[in-house]
Amino acid sequence: MRSSGSGKSGGRGNHRGAGNNRDERQQGQGRPSKPRPEERRYDVGPGATKDGPKAGRGGAARGGAKGGPKRAQQSGGRTAPGRSREYETRAEERNRERYAGKKDVKPPKTFPGAEQEGERLQKVLARAGYGSRRSCEELIEQARVEVNGEIVLEQGMRVDPEKDEVKVDGLTVATQSYQFFALNKPAGVVSTMEDPEGRQCLGDYVTNRETRLFHVGRLDTETEGIILLTNHGELAHRLTHPRYGVQKTYVAAIVGPIPRDLGKRLKDGIQLEDGYARADHFRVIEQTGKNYLVEVTLHEGRKHIVRRMLAEAGFPVEKLVRTSFGPITLGDQKSGWLRRLSNTEVGMLMKEVDL
Repeated sequence: MRSSGSGKSGGRGNHRGAGNNRDERQQGQGRPSKPRPEERRYDVGPGATKDGPKAGRGGAARGGAKGGPKRAQQSGGRTAPGRSREYETRAEERNRERYAGKKDVKPPKTFPGAEQEGERLQKVLARAGYGSRRSCEELIEQARVEVNGEIVLEQGMRVDPEKDEVKVDGLTVATQSYQFFALNKPAGVVSTMEDPEGRQCLGDYVTNRETRLFHVGRLDTETEGIILLTNHGELAHRLTHPRYGVQKTYVAAIVGPIPRDLGKRLKDGIQLEDGYARADHFRVIEQTGKNYLVEVTLHEGRKHIVRRMLAEAGFPVEKLVRTSFGPITLGDQKSGWLRRLSNTEVGMLMKEVDL
């Protein structure tokens, strides 16, 4: 038993001894021994030593070799990133180019279609005040926009604001740089843009406007109410031309009693020194004792026409207010206030005079 045990023990000893002898023989023959995995050095290169990697590529790469450990470099007590920021930026750009697909190629200025004139329809509508370009694209999608009498069914159409007629919901769009305002003129204001005598005039309400505006028609100095201001010459001309017969409505304060046939007399025509004058509509709005508020609508624009008609019928006017000019009404707009007309109101005015 003892001899067999010593034999096993001797066998193990001989095995280890044989291994050591083999390593010694390899070293003696000049062949380096293979280091253990934990002893491998990955940051190697010219100038590297067994005590550590060479400062430079290996130290900056920090584990750049395949399978190398990613160790942080200590600098001043702060941990530096494993890779430089420039390296990461370049890598990100390469990945973006690789996976972003085909790049958009900007065609030269001479590509087919670049010579197209005009502006995109949605841009023209947006500039005219119909909302954002996306909102204007929705108007086109809903088939609510027409150009030169034809409904637009697709996006991207180009128009010439100077020549093409653009409509939204049947109302003409002011595609150029036009401005439209309504002023509730107070009594005592002269219906001119400038007054050589220094009296208060319409121009005093628009002194801060870059574009020169002018008034559409006139109101008596003592007459209050709505008066339009614009820089659209053709529209202003048509609104005041007798051919188009744009109606204006006035509310007058008179003293009665008034006969029942006063409205009929005004509609049939009142003889004035410069010819007959006829009202389109007449009605009594309010009566307080002998004081009456009456409404008169007519399409004529002669000077002092309403005052002269009622005075000739035997009812001098004590106070007169114009409450509407065509489709534009005074509403609750305060005296002396200026407001910009909406796109719908501008379109209604243009429709009134076939623009």
